[in-house]
Amino acid sequence: MCGIVGILGNHEASPILLDALKRLEYRGYDSSGIATINDGVLERRREIGKLVNLADKLVHKPLKGKIGIGHTRWATHGSPTVANAHPQKTGKVAVVHNGIIENFKKLRDELISDGAVFQSETDTETVAQLCMSFINNGDNPAIAAKKTLDRLEGAYALCFLFHDNDNLLIAARKGSPLAIGHGNGEMFVGSDAIALAPMTNQVTYLEEGDLALITRESLEIFDIDGRAIERNRQTLDLNAQNVAKGNYKHFMAKEIAEQPSVLADAIQQNLNSTRNKLEISNLELDFSSINRITLVACGTAFLACNVAKYWFEKIARISIDLDVASEFRYREPPVEKNNLAIVVSQSGETADTLAALRYCNKNKMKTLGIVNVDESTISREASLALQIHAGPEIGVASTKAFTCQLTTLYFLAIKAAKDKGNINSKQEAKLIKSILQLPSMIVDALSLEAEIKQTAQDLSKASNAIFLGRGAMYPLASEGALKLKEISYIHAEGYASGELKHGPIALVDENMPVVVLAPRDELFEKTVSNMHEVMARGGKVLLITDAEGADEAQDGTWKTIIMPKIPNDLAPILYSIPVQLLAYHTAVYKGTDVDQPRNLAKSVTVE
Repeated sequence: MCGIVGILGNHEASPILLDALKRLEYRGYDSSGIATINDGVLERRREIGKLVNLADKLVHKPLKGKIGIGHTRWATHGSPTVANAHPQKTGKVAVVHNGIIENFKKLRDELISDGAVFQSETDTETVAQLCMSFINNGDNPAIAAKKTLDRLEGAYALCFLFHDNDNLLIAARKGSPLAIGHGNGEMFVGSDAIALAPMTNQVTYLEEGDLALITRESLEIFDIDGRAIERNRQTLDLNAQNVAKGNYKHFMAKEIAEQPSVLADAIQQNLNSTRNKLEISNLELDFSSINRITLVACGTAFLACNVAKYWFEKIARISIDLDVASEFRYREPPVEKNNLAIVVSQSGETADTLAALRYCNKNKMKTLGIVNVDESTISREASLALQIHAGPEIGVASTKAFTCQLTTLYFLAIKAAKDKGNINSKQEAKLIKSILQLPSMIVDALSLEAEIKQTAQDLSKASNAIFLGRGAMYPLASEGALKLKEISYIHAEGYASGELKHGPIALVDENMPVVVLAPRDELFEKTVSNMHEVMARGGKVLLITDAEGADEAQDGTWKTIIMPKIPNDLAPILYSIPVQLLAYHTAVYKGTDVDQPRNLAKSVTVE
């Protein structure tokens, strides 16, 4: 969850480290710090809270040196204090870490019995203390780091810096991503390529168990067995402007607004040149013999899978098992080798989703990873991988990645239906013609922002909210509730409309806003009945529907937002826009930190 960066440069490292950490702050913002070496002396600066606090400290207490490491923290072991902030330093060793060292307490007790004195509550300090103990016994930094890694259990991405050595960084990964950037007489380390975008587009990704010795002149990589190995250097299409807010106040606002263009790209990537037939790039997958699919994900990606369940079962007539990744492997579910597991993750590094993938791989199940980062671990370890083409997403609350995940899953459902003979070419072309309308319809939905913003001002005064939907709109109701609570801190829950009378209706009163997602479809009348049950008890209903639905049902509602008419199957994608805008503007009115909500991080790389 934390962001780490390292620089072996030709210029002062501190401002470059700070700039790189700004691009990684979405990974954690409980505290931050940097360490550099100048004239052989290792020094560090750390501060709690947002990165701007560290920037202020560096103005008054600058750090010199052309080599350094930096860190922005999402707290696991130990509360957000200066003592617990990274880099953690012991004697001649400083280290930054993303992950969890599971056996740190055993190692800590062992080190204390040998006379070590700890200054923090973190598992990371144990890494620095252990490495320093090997140096004290005469080992050089490379040997000491290797011996340290051999003792660690758990997940980590690590970068070491050593006193008296201004031309060496040591990096290692196990379970957490790490990229090495190549410059002109310079080298860089980052949790992901976003951190390195302004500095280089030449990147080598470390693989599981790798240890890297990095100087300005060389990169030596050793695999988990200690053998020297070459890893491919890649030229990436990295644009620093893509990870900047531009003229928007927040990344979330920018990413909501980007959805017409990124969805158009995602659609284009999956069609043939005449745009009437699926041509999912590089996907060698035939669904004809697949009778069951397991969908696994976390958070918003899990809710995308919930929507996709309706599509696969309705369009392709394939049975779906659906599981949240953090529970999946602990149930030890039986899997069938001739069926398919689809794992969905924006980052491609989500720890629980990756563990679910590995469980399926171990049991010889065919796996498909749906990711937004082509070089991610899930992309590399899945049998097959698909890019959703959303582009960099920095805001913690997922928006454009969600709609691109939905679009990709919808295409897969069409392909599955075609492979199994449940639709013919004419029906396929009709479905594709419908989805080609999506980008322009999203433009129309975005034009409702002023109206939604006005509604959000009233919603911001609420303490609780309920979201209702039927069919594929039910998981979207859950997504709307998730968006609202994670960035505005208003407690919200999403329910299937038919479940209202089985408990949640007890919460309804004049102070409870109820958001009803109800396009005029075959379930509309049933949803309206549930809506009237709310209004009969004094509840405030915000109805989001199309013109036909509004004509039929808006009497007595608190507010009604009228959406463009769209084919029923695609409504969850289009209706994502108003629930995103509603959450965004509610959070802005409440004055919360929209892009970096409390206690959350973008990439969840720990269990």
